[in-house]
Amino acid sequence: MVGVGVGWRMVQSVSMEGTTPVSFAARLASSEAFKSMFREGMSLVEQAASYLDGPGRDEAKALERNDSLAYAAESMRLTTRLMQLASWLLLQRAVNEGELSLDQAANEKRKVKLSYQDSAASPEAFAKLPERLRDLVIESMRLQARIIHLDQLLYLDPNAPLAAPAPSPVGEQLSRLRAAFGGETA
Repeated sequence: MVGVGVGWRMVQSVSMEGTTPVSFAARLASSEAFKSMFREGMSLVEQAASYLDGPGRDEAKALERNDSLAYAAESMRLTTRLMQLASWLLLQRAVNEGELSLDQAANEKRKVKLSYQDSAASPEAFAKLPERLRDLVIESMRLQARIIHLDQLLYLDPNAPLAAPAPSPVGEQLSRLRAAFGGETA
């Protein structure tokens, strides 16, 4: 028999001797999937550095002034995002290799400031940026989302109450319309 714990973080196997918690997040963090994510992250850091120090410089020089400013902002945001992700990946690898405990990594992780960072440029300005920069930004944001998800699974307190889901903006608008039109929406 298998029971699912809070937030899909833990599964308990029931045997004759009792229950033994199995952390899927910890298993994932030490699996081939993590090693693949680690290689992907480090490769992305290298690709971005190579692009920004090489062809990216030439492409930035060819941009108009406003587009050049958007390029500078986006490249700085990309670099910051990738450094945060690389730091997190290196910390987690140290845990996997026994160099740090999960508690030590959690303390060090506070210095990493892992947070979701969207694109710095407006959609219109982003569309005018060189294709390779846009690709790197998009790849880095995808990796960022995966790492933040794994981080939350690993470092959230499994006994902490789950936060209530955020209210739906659409639901809020419908409520306002109902209130404005006396309960009727058309």
